[in-house]
Amino acid sequence: MTEDDKKKVPTIDAPIDSAPEDKIGEYQHQVVNDEKGIEGDKTGITARVTFIVSFMWAIFQMSTASWLLLDSLFVKAIHLAFAMALIFLNLPALKTKKEVQQSYEDDEAISKIPFLNNLIGRWDLRILLAMSRVTVLDWIFGICAVAAALYIMVDYEGIADRQGLPLGRDLIAGVALIALMMEATRRVSGPALPCICGLFMAYVFLGPYLPDAMAFKGATLSRFVSQITMDTQGVYGVPLHVSATVVFLFVLFGTMLDRAGGGAFFTRLAVSGLGRYRGGAAKAAVVSSALSGTVSGSSIANVVTTGTFTIPLMKRLGYPATKAAAIEVASSVNGQLTPPVMGAAAFIIAEYVNVPYIEVAKAAAVPAFASYVALVWITHIEACKLGLKGLPKNELPLFWRELRNGAHYLLPLLMLIYELVFLQHSAELSVFRAICVLALIMVAQPMVAARLAGSPLWPAFITGIKQTCAAMAAGANNMAGVAIATASAGVIVGCVSLGLGQQIAGFVEALSMGNIFLLIIVIGCASIMLGMGLPTTANYIIMASLTAPVLVNLATGLELHGAQIAITLIGAHLFCLYFGVL
Repeated sequence: MTEDDKKKVPTIDAPIDSAPEDKIGEYQHQVVNDEKGIEGDKTGITARVTFIVSFMWAIFQMSTASWLLLDSLFVKAIHLAFAMALIFLNLPALKTKKEVQQSYEDDEAISKIPFLNNLIGRWDLRILLAMSRVTVLDWIFGICAVAAALYIMVDYEGIADRQGLPLGRDLIAGVALIALMMEATRRVSGPALPCICGLFMAYVFLGPYLPDAMAFKGATLSRFVSQITMDTQGVYGVPLHVSATVVFLFVLFGTMLDRAGGGAFFTRLAVSGLGRYRGGAAKAAVVSSALSGTVSGSSIANVVTTGTFTIPLMKRLGYPATKAAAIEVASSVNGQLTPPVMGAAAFIIAEYVNVPYIEVAKAAAVPAFASYVALVWITHIEACKLGLKGLPKNELPLFWRELRNGAHYLLPLLMLIYELVFLQHSAELSVFRAICVLALIMVAQPMVAARLAGSPLWPAFITGIKQTCAAMAAGANNMAGVAIATASAGVIVGCVSLGLGQQIAGFVEALSMGNIFLLIIVIGCASIMLGMGLPTTANYIIMASLTAPVLVNLATGLELHGAQIAITLIGAHLFCLYFGVL
């Protein structure tokens, strides 16, 4: 890297000392929302409606965790309705490239784009561009999605009385809910998950017509719709229940802490402590990602929060851009496995295995620590191979000063750990109390700064309230993708509960020929391949529903060199999660 290139890379003080809300926060919000599917009109009516809906969603979830007593089915239905409303309000049906949009404004530009010039005309381009924007049709889809999600609340007693014998309007509402869920999922995470759901649904109806080796008794449309959309073993099953009760609050906690400046604090702390060592920027990236992972289960948010600082520093030290990005991604992805705040799938593990969440966190602690130790060692070896040094000491922030200035960010995290570990409270209650502490900190921060600067306190108080409300809305936005993924995965779980699971489990066991080690390889490879196109949560639900019981049963009574081997249920589920994260 030349001296001119080095001058273009900001020093450690420049980005870290800047306010996260002003620059990094906006960039992170854009990148995370692009990935999770909440992007739309930033100034018009859609932006206002989105903020109101997001904030109301956050308030609703906080209320159900404290004083609002509702039937769990109602909570799940409202949770799903909020998620689909946000998706349809902000995500267009298609995402077109800027060059296509510019070609609409300039007729001559069409001739310069071969596929446009050869395949479509002006009216097709109008349709294409209309689908790349949120239109009235998307608002209609959103309203219909909300109505379909809440239908089970409107006629709850009637649906319960005629369980398994749905009326015509029940079938219409159920089919509409499934179709709109698949479309919302496609808009958020792409076509992979809807296609897999479609394969499972097709298997349910086409099973009787398949060869004997793959034959399945199938189900009628009435039974299928009733099981998937009006029962707790389908859309409104365990995955959505966990999303609506626990995952939302943990995502909200992580988003609020990051918006308050906690993510930047962890990065500054890691850089100040490790920056002076060989390849220090890369080691700081690993450690800062680990620290951010303790409070955020989102890999994308972790990458943006820490990578904004560490990737330029790694490039400045001499790491190639691709290796710098790879180190950051590998470190941030493991954030889903790092206690105490793990990814959404970890909370579903606790529900499936029927253990407290803290037990899942304990089981994941040692593997998470080992993975980060391995990453630090790998970055050290890479730095030795490249002959890299550490950052100049005069460019590093002082460790103890950074710790003193940001110690208040540790209070909510310590509160969460204290509630979970020492008081043995539920995950929902623990994170709710931690959020309350964090909200007080967010409101107090501007007031303390105003007090030190000799400015009036009332405007600072209003600023703190606005920042807290904005952070709550952002947390709800980040949950939309997770909520719709868990609901769609519930369709697969519902198909499995119809009897399809036994057929697939038998096929998996036959594929491994009864060999436990071959089965482990098959499950690992399948998880990795599914993880290439599916969100981690959906990937885990699919693999755990189909393979975890087989893995546990096949290991029962197994002996190796005279020693009996047993695979615990929580171990099998974590195995599916680990390889899904990869």
